[in-house]
Amino acid sequence: MELYLFLAAMVFFLFLIVLLRKTLLRTGPMILIIFILISAGFMYDNLAEKRSVSAIQQVKSWVNEPIRKTSSFIERNTAVIKMKEEVLIDAPAINQFPELPRGCEVTSLSMLLQHAGIQADKTTLAKEIKKNPETYKLENGQIYFGHPNDGFVGDMYSFNNPGLGVYHKPVKELADKYMPGSIKDLTGSDFTELKIHLSDGRPVWIITNTAYKKLSSEFFQTWHTPKGEIQITYKEHSVLLTGYDQEYIFLNDPLTGEKNKKAPIADFEEAWVQMGRQAITYLP
Repeated sequence: MELYLFLAAMVFFLFLIVLLRKTLLRTGPMILIIFILISAGFMYDNLAEKRSVSAIQQVKSWVNEPIRKTSSFIERNTAVIKMKEEVLIDAPAINQFPELPRGCEVTSLSMLLQHAGIQADKTTLAKEIKKNPETYKLENGQIYFGHPNDGFVGDMYSFNNPGLGVYHKPVKELADKYMPGSIKDLTGSDFTELKIHLSDGRPVWIITNTAYKKLSSEFFQTWHTPKGEIQITYKEHSVLLTGYDQEYIFLNDPLTGEKNKKAPIADFEEAWVQMGRQAITYLP
């Protein structure tokens, strides 16, 4: 592009010289030389300015290009992962007891982060997880308490006081502090999406229930929260998925500390769907 501009400028100045040749010849060769030098300086300044603008734009493109490439990779990386027929991931197995009787969610998060190479202790995570300030009240046969997506509800450290647990939003927020920009919220996805991430060698944090199968309505009760009514079960549980095959899902269970515990995959999926399809993992 600069070559074209240079050639065009040269043609323009040659035209001026021819047009003004008689005047220039009368005033002498020195004026001609000065005219050519001024003209050349003008052309150089314009080309230098264009090169400067071009250089700035190039630097901007160098700065932004890695971001665009990274973002596009993250958006499409699961599309190129081949889902395997069976997977088993070696992830740390951690028992929530005795320190955290209701701390299955942060204990499972600790397993996930440690698999990613982040030394996140369960008791530290228990202190850092967002807490829901609502207190338990029973009035006219109705339960008033906090919503688990607004923070941990109740007492995590003792069964002597009312409490339940925490859902995916506060867990994802806490995980983001340890791995900024690398935590993926899979909540609402199909179960196949979880298997794709497992196929890529990354365990998945999820919410399920202690039976690992769909529960009947008798196990649920209505809570009245500042955000409205929700259905709660005290069988709510969190585990770390570590693999699957045709019949079973494999998981690290913080309730017992058992590693690669297996449960029937069809029943497990129904339980996960019933609990709101909640899941998070980390991206490569």
